[in-house]
Amino acid sequence: MNYQVLARKWRPHNFKEVVGQEHVVQSLINGLQHNRLHHAYLFTGTRGVGKTTLARILAKAINCENLQDNNPCDLCESCIAINDGSFLDLIEVDAASRTKVEDTRDLLDNVQYAPNQGQYKVYIIDEVHMLSGHSFNALLKTLEEPPAHVKFLLATTDPQKIPVTILSRCLQFNLKQLSPSQIFSQMELILKQEKLDYEPAALKSLSRAAEGSMRDGLSLLDQAIVYGNGSVQSNDVNTMLGTVAIQPIDDILQGLINQDAASIINKIAELDNLSANFDDVLQQILQVLHRAALSQHIANFIDENFDKELIDKLANELSAEDIQLFYQIALMGQKDLALAPDPRSGLEMVMLRMLTFKPAKLDQKISTSRPLAQKTPTTPIPEFTDSAKKETKTDISWLSMISAMKLVGMTKEFASHCVLESLDDNNCTLIINPNHISSAKAQDGLQTALRKYTGSPQLKLNIKSAKTTIETPAVQLIKERENQQQASVDAINNDPNIQALKDHFDARILPGTTEPVITKEEE
Repeated sequence: MNYQVLARKWRPHNFKEVVGQEHVVQSLINGLQHNRLHHAYLFTGTRGVGKTTLARILAKAINCENLQDNNPCDLCESCIAINDGSFLDLIEVDAASRTKVEDTRDLLDNVQYAPNQGQYKVYIIDEVHMLSGHSFNALLKTLEEPPAHVKFLLATTDPQKIPVTILSRCLQFNLKQLSPSQIFSQMELILKQEKLDYEPAALKSLSRAAEGSMRDGLSLLDQAIVYGNGSVQSNDVNTMLGTVAIQPIDDILQGLINQDAASIINKIAELDNLSANFDDVLQQILQVLHRAALSQHIANFIDENFDKELIDKLANELSAEDIQLFYQIALMGQKDLALAPDPRSGLEMVMLRMLTFKPAKLDQKISTSRPLAQKTPTTPIPEFTDSAKKETKTDISWLSMISAMKLVGMTKEFASHCVLESLDDNNCTLIINPNHISSAKAQDGLQTALRKYTGSPQLKLNIKSAKTTIETPAVQLIKERENQQQASVDAINNDPNIQALKDHFDARILPGTTEPVITKEEE
């Protein structure tokens, strides 16, 4: 008996066997259950995710004589004929090889005739985006007024190339890429049924290499079985794929944590001796850093495709800022590998770049998005002595007094828009701009605070409405904040680390994102 590849042997025959496309399967089952079948379906998605497989299952289901829970029974004459390719009313076409309008017209010539065997005549057109413009026009005429006995099941990897007139007449389903864990589970199921030995780590490597395609994953599994002489082992799979096990990646990242350039370079040299694919090494570093970042932000985060111990160690020993920086450098470094004299030196430079641009730890805590600006000196809060009470004092800082009195709300707002003219045991005279309106409640609150601050229970607050050239505390605070803002912008622009990021990564500071750190005492 001829050998049948795994991708064909284990192709799903009903909706229950389809992996990872539950959103599409549920819609199709609901349509079957309530007899709400559209005349045209369009399945889109990347290669090997189940587009034509779902189309064939649907073709079987709508012609099945004995549906079982809305799944084809695979026992009736129609199901058996479709499975062995002898069902006359299922016409399957690869549009990539039949793009001409004459081919499409020939295909559609028999649309008007009733089915020979089943209830519906079904046309499956794969890679439908490859049809010519005239072919689409010919198909459109049929889709506009389709006979009741005809169903069109279209599949494509590139729906953008299909005219909107065709799209608007189809019920469209977008199939998702499969996750490595879904591909891993299917591989494990198949190997158990095939009674073949395997290592889970080997299947994880194959699942990641499949890049979301079940068909590609099973093709790689076929190759691994042959390479390993009937057994799927990690060493064989890694050699076959040109990848490396996770341990060297762990060692490289540990060297990064320890700021140990020598150990990193030595480990890369070891990988070079194993003829490792350095593109894949960098990909794995990115994947591990990504999982470590997720672990830092999501409690009890677990990814079964990666070593939890390694992820937890990185999440605990690296700061969130370091992980983000390392990830960005590795991401940008991918394109450098092709430009480097050789992939090994390219990877070495990427890792050394991570060490070089790792931010130095500062004694003073700095916010990454709100850098600390140089603090503008403020006037010390004066001690209100007996001698000060006896004179008219114009040199007392009214701003400092407002701070010392711990004013809040409307009272603080009112006081901040005044200028102190004079102050003694019995009177405090303030000047306020004629345009500023003050409430009696705010004035009473300020008078009470002044009496407590000066220790003079009989002190009276006098308010004069006049223009003055002296800056109010409100104006002083605005200017101080402006100075702090400018100082923070200058600090960021002059920071050597920021300059390096600009030069090497074409980074830029988004306008309006730099603010000074304001301490509670300054507020």
